[in-house]
Amino acid sequence: MSGKIAGQAGKWGSVDRFDRARAIAEAVLYEGYVLYPYRASSAKNQLRWQFGVLVPWAFSESDSSERSAVCTECLVRPEVEAVLRVRARFLQVQHRFVEASDGLGEFARVDQLEVDGTRYVTWDEAIDRVVDLPPRRLERLAQRGYVATFGWSGGTEAEPLRRADGVIGGRLVRRSEPVQGRVIVTANEVDGDGPLVKVTVTVENTTAWAGTNARRESVMDRSLVAVHTMLAVDKGRFVSLLDPPADARDAAGSCQNDGAFPVLVGDDDIILSSPIILYDHPEVAPESPGDLYDGTEIDEILALRVLTLTEEERSEARGTDPRAAAIIDRVDGFAPETWDRLHGAVRSSDMARPLGTGPAGAEAPLAVPWWGPEADASFDPWESSLVIAGTKVSKGSRVRLHPSHRADAQDLFLDSLTATVAGIFTDVDGAEHVAVSIDDAGSEELSWQGRYLFFYPDEVEPLSRQDASG
Repeated sequence: MSGKIAGQAGKWGSVDRFDRARAIAEAVLYEGYVLYPYRASSAKNQLRWQFGVLVPWAFSESDSSERSAVCTECLVRPEVEAVLRVRARFLQVQHRFVEASDGLGEFARVDQLEVDGTRYVTWDEAIDRVVDLPPRRLERLAQRGYVATFGWSGGTEAEPLRRADGVIGGRLVRRSEPVQGRVIVTANEVDGDGPLVKVTVTVENTTAWAGTNARRESVMDRSLVAVHTMLAVDKGRFVSLLDPPADARDAAGSCQNDGAFPVLVGDDDIILSSPIILYDHPEVAPESPGDLYDGTEIDEILALRVLTLTEEERSEARGTDPRAAAIIDRVDGFAPETWDRLHGAVRSSDMARPLGTGPAGAEAPLAVPWWGPEADASFDPWESSLVIAGTKVSKGSRVRLHPSHRADAQDLFLDSLTATVAGIFTDVDGAEHVAVSIDDAGSEELSWQGRYLFFYPDEVEPLSRQDASG
């Protein structure tokens, strides 16, 4: 079965089945869209569109490093009359040019144009695209798959740039190219303890391309960018592929995901298949007051950096993209309590209690954090010792380093240096490690911060009292 899905811009409604995945899906869609310092001239913003890019098939044939399709496979435990809903979402790149007015109705393309303090520059924007497939009963999909085609015709439009006095100083010209694609959905029953269905969703870029320029940037306007797929099941639950139950482990292992990482969202009835690796039930931190388009950075740090931008830099950022302008306006308007929330948060009230205490009425004292040495009462790294080459080594012992495992290239510079043992640690696998401070001028400060270097026992040579004093 196949069908034609009309092109539509993405809009989230109050009754949207995927609403619970909205925040994290937005973060995935616009990750890296425009990076600090949010100016088109910034080196960071010269190489964009890095995640989930599907180029036209003909281009991928000429460049095997680029993909034209992405495939998601996941598992569903269906109930009677289970229904599957599928949404594909991506960005379509459109070029934006700047043209200056000669005052006589004619326009000429320029690299940049300042209008009332805002400096507009040439820039590639993106259109948010959504493809929603009609709901399908799982049992029908198992009998016959579904293919939906979609497309946008492209075009050109102009936006006048008016000065405060109403005079048109120039215009922004936006041009988009045609893009086409299709979504293929299939389902089939797999072995498991009870009903178990494997669902496969493939998104393909079928846009025609016959160019001779094999450079990646030449085909971005005909590509699908930040492609991700969302699946929802009514009367059923998805199975985690990251931590599948024992009865579904073999079936989960048979799922082949190409360019996609499906994770659970909500009450295990929604899947977000992202081009970025995520864990099950991902969330955007509630303290975050708005998107900064860089999920690998800390909001407070980026917001503070925005405050350091000069007026000239702000002018260019505002003219680069409306989303960049919104960031500057939002940060400028932060209230003191917003900064307080960004500065730090306690995720669990238990973590704020003193070690060994618990809530009122608790039957047992609160367990100490697993990462603390106190987690194992029988183990104290500050009092523990071990015997190396017949010599007892413990806190305060002097040793000479002979790195041999080469965990770090800097180990080469540590060979033969002397150090003082800070403690003997045991990792989760039971292996022992010697924590040391190098005997140099900066070691006291690092020790005060609790920062040490760790070595295997066979990389440490105990020093005699005479060697240590020398």
